[in-house]
Amino acid sequence: MDYMKISMEEAHKWLKNNLSEKRYLHSLGTAESAKELAKKFGLNEERAYTAGLLHDCAKCFSDEKLLEIIDSYLDDVDEDERANKKTLHAPASYYIAKTVFGVKDAEMLSSIRWHTLGKISMTDFEKIIFLADKIEPRTRSEEYRSKITKDLESENGLNKSILACYKETIKSLVDRDLKICPLTVEIYNIMEKSINVN
Repeated sequence: MDYMKISMEEAHKWLKNNLSEKRYLHSLGTAESAKELAKKFGLNEERAYTAGLLHDCAKCFSDEKLLEIIDSYLDDVDEDERANKKTLHAPASYYIAKTVFGVKDAEMLSSIRWHTLGKISMTDFEKIIFLADKIEPRTRSEEYRSKITKDLESENGLNKSILACYKETIKSLVDRDLKICPLTVEIYNIMEKSINVN
């Protein structure tokens, strides 16, 4: 099944032309990790690869361009998300995936839209795209990856790994004296309670 209106070859060409070399490598790594996670958790591998590949397609746009896309075409970006320039690319990438690449699959688009902050009640597919972004081996350090994946093989491993992502994110934000988005705290608390970590 085709998940884009353009070919995979055309998609790679567009990404090479619109991303930095490191960001393109990260996108490849995310696609590969998403495919592996999809296989592990019984989800569609091609679909996961495609969403992983496109998740950062707007990452190298200027802040002005990202805000222009958000202001013109999107109405679900709140002030907390707008205030963090590092997350602006996620809703913009959703828009580019939909319009430039022709992705119609709602869950794929949602996984791209929420791959930075996550959202409450993510589907398993959305979780693997979120996770693949954090653990891909091409640009992420092994030290960081191991903190996230150490419980992946255990019971409820996907949720435990997602929770580990939030722990590391919150620690990093605190260490750098940066604001923590209320949604991040809310998702962390919900997941921590659901896993019942002691």
